[in-house]
Amino acid sequence: MYLQSLFLQNFRSYKKASFDFSQNTTLVIGPNTAGKTNLIEAIFFIASGKSFRIDKDEQLIKFEESVARIKARLQLPEQSDGGQAKLDDKDLEVVIAQGGVGGKVRPFKKYLVNDVSKKKVDFVGNFFAVLFAPSDLEIIVGSPSKRRDFIDNILIQTDREYRLAIGFYEKGLRIRNALLHKVKETGIRQDKEFAYWDNLLIIQGQKITKKREEFLDYIQKSKKDILEFEIFYDKSVISKERLLQYKDAEVGSGVTLVGPHRDDIIIRINLNENSDKFEWVDIKFFGSRGQQRLAILQLKLLELILIEQRAGVRPLLLLDDVFSELDEGHIDLVLEMIPDRQTVITTTHREFVGKNLLKNMVMIELGK
Repeated sequence: MYLQSLFLQNFRSYKKASFDFSQNTTLVIGPNTAGKTNLIEAIFFIASGKSFRIDKDEQLIKFEESVARIKARLQLPEQSDGGQAKLDDKDLEVVIAQGGVGGKVRPFKKYLVNDVSKKKVDFVGNFFAVLFAPSDLEIIVGSPSKRRDFIDNILIQTDREYRLAIGFYEKGLRIRNALLHKVKETGIRQDKEFAYWDNLLIIQGQKITKKREEFLDYIQKSKKDILEFEIFYDKSVISKERLLQYKDAEVGSGVTLVGPHRDDIIIRINLNENSDKFEWVDIKFFGSRGQQRLAILQLKLLELILIEQRAGVRPLLLLDDVFSELDEGHIDLVLEMIPDRQTVITTTHREFVGKNLLKNMVMIELGK
């Protein structure tokens, strides 16, 4: 399966634009602000059903417009009656619109597969992509939410049960937090109002925790050729007992204080890698910038492998402006991920890409 073409309408900086992609490597060249990352964002949206840059979908709609559209055509192999593989097309489309209700602007999304409307949970999983960008360093040095996003982006694409669980959990969390905020403001708590949402969060939260444990166990046990590290799941268990334990504190804060939305992961490296003596430390605080980048590369490689194993297809690799951020050694490690898979690379200058690679790439030039 590969991404054949992409059409954008009123998405970010694009009024209307169409792009065709190589089955192998496509190089997108353009100055800063030309729309390179916007293009990558649109491709990733088709895979995950969400942006990797913002939480508010209305920000994706071009200024002074009310509807944005992303439409992708995939080409995928299909077995013919004679057993010979032939190619078949699949269209994936996302429509993001703003609608006014009661004086408020409420964005909504519509997902379509071959022009048939689908729920998000059934739209995601039709196409797979792995993103590598300079901002991925935040997975190591940023807040716990960045590390949770890393896990979610993988499991949302590859596990329908996880998509369902996290969708129910996030809806329940929003409503429960609204109830807690009301209690904080009024000083009155009706436990009956919380009973249903407490139970929902416990059931779905435990499903999320189990899926994350399985994923992180895979990371822990996998062979690591780029950088050896240990990974630990610092989970926030949710149960009736823990919700009761934090009941008063939640009223004071106005938010739910336990559950997988509070999870974190810890990556530790051995400071004495050339010695028999092990000294494991948190890479966030004690690793060099070079070691942190190597950890990201290793995580992304394992992500590629896991998605391929689970989905049975090779995911599209998106490399957004990585050449300007990495040294030669790290660039070589990134390029080793490219062979035998579709890749889209963005860069400001073609000089960042080796001449041998340029010969085999289809180029898209922006900002001309």
